[in-house]
Parts: sequence; structure tokens; C-alpha cells
Amino acid sequence: MNSQTLYYVYDPMCSWCWGFEKTWLQVKQSLPKSITIKYILGGLAPDSKEIMSDEMRQYIQANWLKIQQSIPGTQFNFDFWKHCSPMRSTYPACRAVIAAKNQGLEYELSMLNAIQNAYYLQAKNPSKDLTLIELAHSLNLNIEQFTQDLNSTVTRQQLLDDIALAKSLRITSFPSLLLSSNQGDKPITIDYNNAKLIINQILA
Repeated sequence: MNSQTLYYVYDPMCSWCWGFEKTWLQVKQSLPKSITIKYILGGLAPDSKEIMSDEMRQYIQANWLKIQQSIPGTQFNFDFWKHCSPMRSTYPACRAVIAAKNQGLEYELSMLNAIQNAYYLQAKNPSKDLTLIELAHSLNLNIEQFTQDLNSTVTRQQLLDDIALAKSLRITSFPSLLLSSNQGDKPITIDYNNAKLIINQILA
């Protein structure tokens, strides 16, 4: 039997990943159970306590507008830029997904969804541990364990391992899909508005 794994490489604070979410859900629901889906954290921006530069803020806001134009129905709450002190740091959010997953595989996607909704719709800052702990509360996680795991050496290494795996698969942008089988690795071209095009590539 030909074993197949579909790697989804992403970052919880990647705005294009947020835009892809609805189409990605359609893709997942259409795939046979024989294909294993594995999420890999790509790690968009390393730890930093520095406030984001004006140039970077403008760049990301322009990106949000571009995504809204390119992917109809994608929503962003631009109040984030008024009420938060944004930092160019996504590693904390990545570690939060790992820390949540430690308490059950089902919490991996629950935390991902919680981070995306907090960031893009509720104008909260997932670069801050306090925000991530608040989200863990909302998911009824063991807060003591989550807080301990969030910045532990083991969690930090798991993130670095994910990033290294993404690089070994020659993934350079997020989101990315790659189908791995006995026949080798096959990059899947992403169409943000066409789930069928993606599904056909995977099943070909």
C-alpha cells in the first residue's frame, strides 16, 4: 500500500494562511482517510520584544488589504493597529500550538483557530504570552501546564525541529502543501479560491 502524507506548512500569524483557511477546510474534507495530514510550523518571525517599525506595519496592513481583494470574504480587524503594540514575532504563537497539542492532539487546531480569530478578528496580540495564556483559558486547557510548556526548552526545540523539517522539504513560503509518498515528494500549487484544483493535484 502506498503511504501518503500531506504536509501543511504554516504559521498561526501568517495572514495568507488565514486567507486560505476556508479553502483548506474544503480540501481536508474532500481527501480520503488514506492520506495523513501533518501540520508543520514554519516559524515566520523569531522572538523579539521590539515594537514593529512603521514600514513593517504599513507592509502588513497593505498585505491584509491585498488578501481581502484576492480572497473574497476574508475579514481583518484593522483596530489591531490602533490598540496593540505589534511586535514582529510569531514564534510565541507557534509555541502555543505545540503547548496546546501537548494536552491532546485535538488542541493543535483549536489553538491555531483561537490564535487566528484573536489576531485577525478580535484585534488581540498573539506575540504576547498573556494573550496566549488567555486563549488557553478559553480552550479549558490546564493553565499551569500550558504556561510551563509555552517557553520550555522542549517546546522551543520542537519548534526548531519543525522549522528544520520545513527547510528540508524546501518549503520557503506559507502556507505550503507538499504530498510525500513512496514515489517521492510532490509540491502542491495552492489556489486560494479553488479547492478543487488543489484536490485534483493531490489525487492525481
